Amino acid sequence: MKPASDALTPDATDLANRARADLRMGVPVVLRSDAGSLLVLAAETLRDDRLRAALALGPADLVLTGRRAQTLKARAYDGDVARVAVPADATSRWIRSLADPADDLANPMKGPLKTRRDGDADLHRLASDLVKSARLLPAALCVTLSNAVTLPDLTHLDAADTAPLLGALSPLHRVVAARVPLRAAPDTRLHVFRPDNGSEEHYVIEIGQPDRDAPVLARLHSACFTGDLLGSLKCDCGPQLNAALAAMGTEGAGIMLYLNQEGRGIGLANKMRAYSLQDQGFDTVEANHRLGFEDDERDFRIGADLLKQMGFAAVRLLTNNPAKIAMMQANGIDVTERVPLNVGRTDQNTAYLATKAAKSGHLL
Repeated sequence: MKPASDALTPDATDLANRARADLRMGVPVVLRSDAGSLLVLAAETLRDDRLRAALALGPADLVLTGRRAQTLKARAYDGDVARVAVPADATSRWIRSLADPADDLANPMKGPLKTRRDGDADLHRLASDLVKSARLLPAALCVTLSNAVTLPDLTHLDAADTAPLLGALSPLHRVVAARVPLRAAPDTRLHVFRPDNGSEEHYVIEIGQPDRDAPVLARLHSACFTGDLLGSLKCDCGPQLNAALAAMGTEGAGIMLYLNQEGRGIGLANKMRAYSLQDQGFDTVEANHRLGFEDDERDFRIGADLLKQMGFAAVRLLTNNPAKIAMMQANGIDVTERVPLNVGRTDQNTAYLATKAAKSGHLL
């Protein structure tokens, strides 16, 4: 029988969540595997004193995503990531200039950058994914540690346990539900779901009493602080949210899945960075790529899981995005009808909507 104290020991999920918090505060973490160990610091929160201490421990690489490396004209020998050799006299400002595209146009000459092509990059790739999961710029300073270095006060993660967690859908558990009358639909209940991994909660807005045996009018809506709350004219999110709720209220039943995946899954701070790049002339997709992200980092599996937990197997989906339909179908939710949601066009978001249609396949 295992000792009772084992129940108090953090498991792999707990440690990964602790590591995200450490990285956001600028505290390093350690990744280890049979191949060796890496000290990992997030480029965005890196301090000069910690950089100097890290460089004293061994050779260092700045791990960038393939998207960011392409912008910097750095060879990504590892495909989806590039390991840029960090010189011994590097500063945190230099590191951040490679990670953050804010001054790319003003200071385009970042190199020449030497990228590594030897050795295994699996731990470096995992470091990049871990930093990205912390909603930071996807760039990690990684130092190869010798066996003599232990660093017991830092959070240590086993790669074999951590890698599957970053790509997996964390189980969601219902926390509470309560009646919340809305202008669009007075008969409404709000359900709060919390994931095991300590990340953002997600919400189900249940309008009326939908029939679980029939396709429900539904929408997967990603949180948009600027559009939903502030009424931003740069996107169509707020009008889509309100129009979908109004349609469900008129019909008398519906399910709004409000997913906390701000900025197509990159977080509000990175979304604002993308907006700043758009002001420099880049479109939505180009801005994401310059930041080191893919076109869309959202996980629509969350929506399918919530629908199943709410007892639904089929939906009439309010969307202009075929990717949402494909993801629902792939995860066991039958989409019997696509209900168009063409609202919210403004003079300020015409180019944004054109990019969604041309590069993301939205049906506008």
